[in-house]
Amino acid sequence: MAVKTAKPAKAPAKTEVAAQSKTGTKIGVVETDQREKTRKVVVAYLAKHPKYGKYTRQRTVLHVHDEKNESKTGDVVEVAPCRPLSKTKSWKLVRIVESRAELAAAIKSVKEVQ
Repeated sequence: MAVKTAKPAKAPAKTEVAAQSKTGTKIGVVETDQREKTRKVVVAYLAKHPKYGKYTRQRTVLHVHDEKNESKTGDVVEVAPCRPLSKTKSWKLVRIVESRAELAAAIKSVKEVQ
């Protein structure tokens, strides 16, 4: 009777490593871009009430590090957790999913006129 030995596990492929690094990322909208290299990103979600079962809108405000100052107010961005960079900032900008800065600026100017 032959004894089967287990083969050693292969190193994960580059695509698997990239997928693993994406864990914990969130997608939100930039609320303010007034500070240098810091953005306030709002992540909205629905939460079910434990007793009544009604879904309520809730949001989480994250302080995000944007090294190149490339995101603007209104942009949809993807953020990932990182080591604490300051008292409140422990997220970093991964990428800009959709650039809505021009649309947000236009809406803001219309509101100011009215």
